[in-house]
Amino acid sequence: MSRVVCIMGESGAGKTTSLRNLDYKTTFIIDADRKGLSWKGWKKKYNTENKNYVQTSNVGAIENVISRIDTDFKNIKVLVIDTINAIMVDDEMARMKEKNYDKWQDLATCIWRLISKLHLLRDDLTVVCIAHSQTDRDDSGFYFTRIKTSGKKLDKIVLESKFTTVLLAKAVDGNYVFETYANHSTAKSPMGCFDKEIPNDIKTVIEQLIKYENDEE
Repeated sequence: MSRVVCIMGESGAGKTTSLRNLDYKTTFIIDADRKGLSWKGWKKKYNTENKNYVQTSNVGAIENVISRIDTDFKNIKVLVIDTINAIMVDDEMARMKEKNYDKWQDLATCIWRLISKLHLLRDDLTVVCIAHSQTDRDDSGFYFTRIKTSGKKLDKIVLESKFTTVLLAKAVDGNYVFETYANHSTAKSPMGCFDKEIPNDIKTVIEQLIKYENDEE
């Protein structure tokens, strides 16, 4: 069973930038947003020649890439999907002509099936799903941040329930950090694994999760 982590946050909160310290020789990035990465020199490391980068938001194509990484590319230890929202939008646009309720049910099933499949990959693989966030506010001023979804059906099934670790990327006093457990959000992580706020670096997050799972100091 693979390790599946979600990073959510608003645009510009440092979600993609948190990937900067990953080893490109053991990382594969599916750029569903087709926007490229956000640090200097990334194209020298992540490209089709190195067989570690692809741009697509098509669910079928992504499932094929995932299957190949699981079985054929054993050198890959970290798989990134940036973002799952682009996949939702792609699938939603493909169903635009559908007028009935089944459109939203099919969309929910598609995304749920994809994320469920990620958990069935090999044990030494960590999958990082990046997602945009949505903050809802009521008349009393209470606010709550969660993964942004397409359609009420996806809201009801709660995508966060498919992840043990959900990190909220945000900027605090000019520094990019991860919030690791609920504070007006659906952020969460294994008990005692992280401080409330940690540096924005998914490499150290993965290293800490591995130590935690194996009960290492």
